[in-house]
Amino acid sequence: MSIEIKQDGRIIVRVPNRVSNRDIKRFIEDKWDWIENTLSKIEEINQNREEVEPFDETELLRIKKQAKREIPVLVDMYAKQLGVTYGRISIRAQKTRWGSCTFEGNLNFNCLLILLPERVMRYVVVHELCHRKEMNHSKRFWNEVAKILPDYKELRKILKEEGGQFLDRLPE
Repeated sequence: MSIEIKQDGRIIVRVPNRVSNRDIKRFIEDKWDWIENTLSKIEEINQNREEVEPFDETELLRIKKQAKREIPVLVDMYAKQLGVTYGRISIRAQKTRWGSCTFEGNLNFNCLLILLPERVMRYVVVHELCHRKEMNHSKRFWNEVAKILPDYKELRKILKEEGGQFLDRLPE
């Protein structure tokens, strides 16, 4: 079972089909302090966010072009380092994701990654490529990430803290 809290405050609880309602309720109750704490942090972050001007079409096009030049180079380099293969690389402006990896090995990246510090962009690339070894976020998965980026927790934190300012600028 897992709980995810989105930036807009939505709470998503993922539960296998076989789990009883009683066990789900107990799980949520056990995590209630964490849920409330996280919701408070999100509310504070959202209140402190300034209204920002959306990217115009020219800016977004420039960002996408640069991302299409830079990200595949990193993917190729880290794929070799990790000893994994990959399929197609897709780079788009996405409101909710920085990257993803399909079971077929296709990789998707948010073009806004190039606006973040390069080491954070590298973290997202390594993260998605490690899914070629582990299609989950298990301890084994994070161990793979740590082999390449021992400071991945810090990089992940920077992504969460600084990434929102760019996602907020994507046009609706």
